[in-house]
Amino acid sequence: MTGFVHKFDQDATGIAVEVAAGRLTARSVAESFIARTLMKERDIQAFAAFNHALVLEQADRIDRSPAKGLLAGVPIGVKDIFDTVDWSTEFNSPIYRNNRPSRDAHAVALLRQAGGVVMGKTATAEFAFMHTGPTRNPHDLSRTPGSSSAGSAAGLAAGLFAAALGTQTAGSLIKPASYCGLYAYKPSHNLVSLEGVKPLAPSFDTAGWYAASARDLSLIARVLIPGLPKYAAANGRLKIGFCRTPYWGMADPDVHQAVTAAATAFAERGHGVDEIVLPPAFETVARDHQIINDCEGARALHKEQRTSIELMSPELAEMFARASAISWQDEVATRSRLALFVSVMNATIEPYDAVIAPGCAHVAPVGLAATGTSDFIRLWTAFGLPQASIPLMRNDGELPIGLQVIGSAFSDVKLLHCIEVLSGTLNHRSGHAQPQ
Repeated sequence: MTGFVHKFDQDATGIAVEVAAGRLTARSVAESFIARTLMKERDIQAFAAFNHALVLEQADRIDRSPAKGLLAGVPIGVKDIFDTVDWSTEFNSPIYRNNRPSRDAHAVALLRQAGGVVMGKTATAEFAFMHTGPTRNPHDLSRTPGSSSAGSAAGLAAGLFAAALGTQTAGSLIKPASYCGLYAYKPSHNLVSLEGVKPLAPSFDTAGWYAASARDLSLIARVLIPGLPKYAAANGRLKIGFCRTPYWGMADPDVHQAVTAAATAFAERGHGVDEIVLPPAFETVARDHQIINDCEGARALHKEQRTSIELMSPELAEMFARASAISWQDEVATRSRLALFVSVMNATIEPYDAVIAPGCAHVAPVGLAATGTSDFIRLWTAFGLPQASIPLMRNDGELPIGLQVIGSAFSDVKLLHCIEVLSGTLNHRSGHAQPQ
């Protein structure tokens, strides 16, 4: 173990409360995170672009403003596929070296309007696909931090910012959260605007976020999902579906044990927990997702392929080759098959407040190039469902494992409530005092 993992002094909610009340300044918060970044970034390599002067300029503007906002002074990492007016946006591609957008992406603008401070652009896989960047897992520098939102996840885990923006097309929010021991939230598809974000596979692309606590997930949701109502809970007990999924056999024994132990803990605290089983036909969902991902990705990057193929990675070349081998009829048939599964999926999960499942099959693999399978995540992303990751308690020296929590389509208000309740249950069981 490296010792780089940050034990969060305050989550984003705590920082915002202190800055809004005048007990902290946004500048003092920024200076603290800048100091930590200067100490750790050489090893973690979470940033694609970082400039402490720009960070302090933002913090000073917040200190001068009488209206601090919901995210007053909160330092936020932004995945380098979101446009930013004051930082280059390069998508981890030499094709877009020194690309300077004329305005912020919609999500970035909302975070700034709420008082958030952009700490910098976080490293991403090339065009948020498969060719990874240099970022390393703070829990073990020899291991991957996960897929394309890796810089946002690793930077948060190392304490370089207090929250972070990412995206998910296959597993790029939930997987890094699991590997790095973070809370993450991927809302229902199309609930958060992707204006100003380069597309990969629009059928699945979704903006989401990382946080240090369950309550931070809800705080950021209030900023990025305007008009999000409060959830009126009938009582504190939830009805939970435990879905091992068709891919259960792929997972390591320690993942089986950790996820099953979480289900047991929920039942012991009075929540209803039922095992649910998806029909065998759902074994094809991950493959179907991949087909559509490849076809849409090839179309989204067609202009770059035609003009700059020599500057693109072998992983993208392989995607183009797979897409070219898929006929139009096969793609249409794949979409039709997924559409037929929607009613079955809805009927399976809608009776429950939330469904729990493994997030990843393994702990973070050794090496930076391979990030492991996303099949446990694709299964739900293929249907645009809201997904979250809760870090499970582990013994000292053990690598993180994440519990995936899924809701029915557009049940985001209820799912965010469930995450806070379930996180509180797990922390109560372990005696851990992390904010909820």
